[in-house]
Amino acid sequence: MPIYQLTDDYEFPDPDGAEDGIVAIGGDLNPERIILAYMQGIFPWYNPNEPIIWWSPNPRCVLFPPEVKISKSMRQLFKKQLYKVTFDQQFTAVIQNCANLRYENREDTWLNNKMIESYTLLHKMGIAHSVEVWNDQNELVGGLYGLAMGKCFFGESMFFTQANASKYGFIALTQKLIENDYELIDCQVHNSHLESMGATMIPRDIFLSLLDTHIGEEVKVGQWTDWTFENLNL
Repeated sequence: MPIYQLTDDYEFPDPDGAEDGIVAIGGDLNPERIILAYMQGIFPWYNPNEPIIWWSPNPRCVLFPPEVKISKSMRQLFKKQLYKVTFDQQFTAVIQNCANLRYENREDTWLNNKMIESYTLLHKMGIAHSVEVWNDQNELVGGLYGLAMGKCFFGESMFFTQANASKYGFIALTQKLIENDYELIDCQVHNSHLESMGATMIPRDIFLSLLDTHIGEEVKVGQWTDWTFENLNL
């Protein structure tokens, strides 16, 4: 299938026919275009000095919040209340830490300044959210961010500077998503870290069907600053 070149119009081709997961190239990172993309199961992912590439992988990596796997060692950390977890308190710091981690590990990263700018705007719109993990010195030591639409959370990136901090934040997030009736976490592409926590691969057509079911369900749009996390129900 030819790769679709985006225009100024906010339109995407049907992702179900995308070969190798590439739906389209070009366009911009205007928040309205990004929102439209995620609603259709598409997300931007590209290297510096490349045009924007829009993806919808097949199969798709997802996690259903009640199916998150919490290891015995992680349960022990929650029993000790090793970290404090907050929501939407430091979005800029979280996304910048995610970018910094990638710059440290390799020269190029998709999480460039334009991506950071666009997702920060989405945060101000109450669509992009952050999870912050703090140690007992009140230092930010881990976190993650993503988008929430309908009853779906679209995970983007996570970081940690102390052991298990990102896992701690992700598990806390799944508990809050369950409490708020979210049905699906989109993990986008497979990695062993997510698989160890319960993520699974499903065919793209199944993912798009789930997305169609849950993306339009009403969920409060706005900051999650009033969300609090005390501990797991152990």
